[in-house]
Amino acid sequence: MAADHRRGLGRGLSALLDEAGAAAAEGGEVPAAGWREAPIELIRRNPDQPRRDFGEDEINELAASIRERGVLQPILVRPAPGNPGEFQIVAGERRWRAAQRAGLRQMPVVVREIDDLAAFEIAIIENVQRADLNPIEEAMGYKTLMERFGRTQEAVAQTVGKSRSHVANALRLLALPDSMQADLRAGRLSAGHARALAGAPDAAALANLVIDKGFSVREAEALARKAHGREADPAARRPRGSTAKDADTRALEDDLGQVLGLEVEIADRGGAGELRIRYSSLEQLDDICRRLTQG
Repeated sequence: MAADHRRGLGRGLSALLDEAGAAAAEGGEVPAAGWREAPIELIRRNPDQPRRDFGEDEINELAASIRERGVLQPILVRPAPGNPGEFQIVAGERRWRAAQRAGLRQMPVVVREIDDLAAFEIAIIENVQRADLNPIEEAMGYKTLMERFGRTQEAVAQTVGKSRSHVANALRLLALPDSMQADLRAGRLSAGHARALAGAPDAAALANLVIDKGFSVREAEALARKAHGREADPAARRPRGSTAKDADTRALEDDLGQVLGLEVEIADRGGAGELRIRYSSLEQLDDICRRLTQG
């Protein structure tokens, strides 16, 4: 990939759009790779788009906004491979779908000459930055970059601005039972819950229990330990003579556990004490270290 192309990816999608817009404004007329209005029937979705699930309510709300105010930001497209005169979406499929539903015949686009790898990377970056992908879509995107384009986990992490352990943990979700992956896609189960249950006996049944009971990540970890035959009752680990934790301490443990996706224990003794974070792999330890030192 050319050096200037790589720099464009590093700056993100907004930089690509800004560059194209500036070229159009300075040139007096729309250049071949600048802003233009394109007939919607000539715009095609990218079959490699990492996002697969588009909520109907989400599309309907955006369509209503487009009817009232139009499309406020152009979508990024490239000349459609093998179809002269047509365009393939690189970023902005949600807006394209909503524009069709709103009845638009044309919509603003930015046309760029982009190869397959760059197109896929931009789509991943846009969706990850906007948190548009569910955990399974994100993991499938990373898997495609590795298997189809020969990327390493480290290279994928650098491309999307995540840690290597984040990418590794995302990929592990693809080994979960199909029912748990469906729960992740639908948002019934979080990635933190899924990681806590991964590898536990009958993980799918435990996931159903977590969903039904509304368990926290920490409670899901306790279920997994119990399923493995290990003691899951925090009270059993409490030193003799210690008192039960108050509700605020337990809530703080749950909050930290949700953020980290790991089991957190706070041992408070009159305003002083210990904070314990349990990890089960070097990747998780690496992620903790990155979070603590990133400042």
